[in-house]
Amino acid sequence: MSEQKKKLVEAITPINEDFTQWYTDVCLKAELVDYSTVKGCMILRPYGYAIWENITHILDGMFKATGHENVAMPIFIPESLLQKEKDHVEGFAPEVAWVTYGGTEKLEERMCVRPTSETLFCDHFAHVLHSWRDLPMKYNQWCSVVRWEKTTRPFLRSREFWWQEGHTIHETAEEAKQETEQQLNTYADFCENYLMIPVVKGKKTDKEKFAGAEATYTIEAMMHDGKALQSGTSHYFGDGFSRAFNVQFTGRDNTLQYPHQTSWGVSTRLIGAIIMTHGDDEGLILPPAIAPFQVVIVPVAAHKPGVTEKAEELAARVSKFARVKLDNSDNSPGWKFSQWEMKGVPLRLEIGPKDIEKNQCVLVRRDTREKYFVSLDDLETEIPRLLNELAQNIYNRALENRENRTWSATTMDEVKELAEKNNGYIKTMWCGDLACEEKMKEEVGLSSRCMPFEQEHISDVCPCCGKPANLMVYWGKAY
Repeated sequence: MSEQKKKLVEAITPINEDFTQWYTDVCLKAELVDYSTVKGCMILRPYGYAIWENITHILDGMFKATGHENVAMPIFIPESLLQKEKDHVEGFAPEVAWVTYGGTEKLEERMCVRPTSETLFCDHFAHVLHSWRDLPMKYNQWCSVVRWEKTTRPFLRSREFWWQEGHTIHETAEEAKQETEQQLNTYADFCENYLMIPVVKGKKTDKEKFAGAEATYTIEAMMHDGKALQSGTSHYFGDGFSRAFNVQFTGRDNTLQYPHQTSWGVSTRLIGAIIMTHGDDEGLILPPAIAPFQVVIVPVAAHKPGVTEKAEELAARVSKFARVKLDNSDNSPGWKFSQWEMKGVPLRLEIGPKDIEKNQCVLVRRDTREKYFVSLDDLETEIPRLLNELAQNIYNRALENRENRTWSATTMDEVKELAEKNNGYIKTMWCGDLACEEKMKEEVGLSSRCMPFEQEHISDVCPCCGKPANLMVYWGKAY
């Protein structure tokens, strides 16, 4: 290993030595983010933003395929508007940032910088909804929001972050519930088939549900260290927000009715999930679907005649079926190998004088570092094949990690023993009582992740109180 490569790789704390520091190192060394002079806010650097762009492009297509339209709402919410839904405002009050001056003049009414946009959408719906013929209204917006977090970490928690928030209103409760479930399934599909992250789908407890919602549904992913990451949520509001904001329409029977509402969102937190699910001691491993570059071409002995020209020719060819980067900088090949491993590019293509003589190249997979000597005639088939194999392999590794870190328990002693020794999911029955949920948090440090749609019967009673229980819950430590 060259000194340059050694130095670059050693800049990352080993993943099993200090996972938190490893994560921060990767965020910075892979050039995803930089810290801002605005405390608690992050700068998305070009490479990090390119990943987010690929995520938004795929998700935006999925939303539009199910009839959603993009809109843009104001960044400010008047305090009187925010106050209209009591549970909602109480839920967000500690995180709200307030604007009190416009220029040099004190505002008559202070305005918050949006932490989420339910109130703005409701105000808008009240103006534009008239008849049942206008329904459903299925809107989405891509924007940033502000929540005044006390403790921040890149992608996982920052005072400003980027996301999408969907907001829809429907004629019937059944339609709204179907929408809520459909969007949760969209998130699960995206995570599992594009980000290659297995997820558990389920319903949040009342304690953990979104402020103002009747029901919150979630996808929960497990990170390499066994902690859970809430990776997307979908909320069913019933007609509570509609009543609070007087959103009405003339129904089919010519009476005034309240529409049923949903909201759903995922954020740049998904990039954190990618890092913590797939990364290793060399840095990122990016799923091919969202990698800014799926293939990096590194010329070897570029000073030799014909090598640079061949690399340029291959880049033009590969660009027709994959996102490609030709690294023709004057850094050494070893330094380039290390840099692009750090940045998680799925495949590296090496081409040198001897390869050209043999009409071949070397393809190196980022996940296993296996080398493949491939005929240049076969690139159109071999590169997509290896990208698909890499994607499936990192999914399988993540699934194996989750399965190896998931346990069942029937008593509090079992829960405590498991939680002391491991990070992961612990499955138990639950009576549904808030006191038992709080006891699990206070005594063991575990929060309820979800009541999974795929229920299991582990025992007949709740381990916290011994009362009959027919709900199974995933418990865990979470980011």
